[in-house]
Amino acid sequence: MNRIAAFLLAGSMVLAFAPRILAHHSAAAFDTQKEARVTGTVTEFSFRNPHVYLVLQVKKPDGSTGRLEIEAGAASVLNPLGFTKTSLAVGDVVTIVGNPARAKPDALMLGKDLFKQDGSYYPLFIGSRSVYAAKDAAATTIAGTWFPPFSEMNAFGAAVRSWPLTDAGKAAMASFDPKATAQKDCIPVGEPNLMFYAVADTITVQRDRIVMKVDWMDSERTIFLDGRPHPPASQTFLHGHSVGHWEGDTLIADTTNFKEHPLGLSTSGLPGSTKKHIIERFRLGEGGKVLIYSGVVEDPVYLTRPVEWSGQWQYRPNMPHSNEKCDLSVAHKFLGDFK
Repeated sequence: MNRIAAFLLAGSMVLAFAPRILAHHSAAAFDTQKEARVTGTVTEFSFRNPHVYLVLQVKKPDGSTGRLEIEAGAASVLNPLGFTKTSLAVGDVVTIVGNPARAKPDALMLGKDLFKQDGSYYPLFIGSRSVYAAKDAAATTIAGTWFPPFSEMNAFGAAVRSWPLTDAGKAAMASFDPKATAQKDCIPVGEPNLMFYAVADTITVQRDRIVMKVDWMDSERTIFLDGRPHPPASQTFLHGHSVGHWEGDTLIADTTNFKEHPLGLSTSGLPGSTKKHIIERFRLGEGGKVLIYSGVVEDPVYLTRPVEWSGQWQYRPNMPHSNEKCDLSVAHKFLGDFK
């Protein structure tokens, strides 16, 4: 049975959108119409990117014990929701709510919610509720740590489905195989999709540059403010080459020189070419409680015309990064066949 697919890159998206937008796992591997609740003892726990997983020893109806593997979201995705590497330990007795695998329901489950014996709750899924209460902190500049909520990520993914595609774009999305996603090799999706991932984003403002650290597959961007031009088109980079300037309190970033990327425009299989060009705008909104992220992307190889987007990130000054690098062995494990 192939168990990949709904992962959404970040780890298992809401099932309504998992098939298209964020394809890693596909909900097809699990019976998403059936909810299972199991209690067992944790015998293995791995807090990794692009997947957290744990193994429970559970009692079967006949009194014997069995092994149940739980797939959960990525460390980078669960961390801002309140599930961290110290939330769980081998030997803990927990109850997991989730969806059983279609082929081997007694051996594999897609986890959504975890409850410990003391009643504490932890999310295992990108669409699960956060354990953190809403914060009222406000920023005075775009510097700081921000969090694009899942609703914004979901909205961006849904919008991609209506983008005007060239024949090459249509063919690429029609033939997209989630098992072949570049993210299995720890190569993150391209901008602007990357910037909507529901992970911690920290912006550092310096005199001659802006540095953006995105807690997803070691992604880091630099936007130069010193007036330098873009390099020759022959020089390409995973995150492109960005130059920017301020218009009042709004940062304008111009990015070109992208590498060819099979997920350059979206996780649903829309690539990006070396002709991709994006203009991004970052400005505060709601009195500093949100950062408004908007822009326009063009790529004549895959889009028939430029496309605009807009979304909001929440200010989360105390939100830590998971600091978990993408683990190739874990990425491959969850894109392989379940045995």
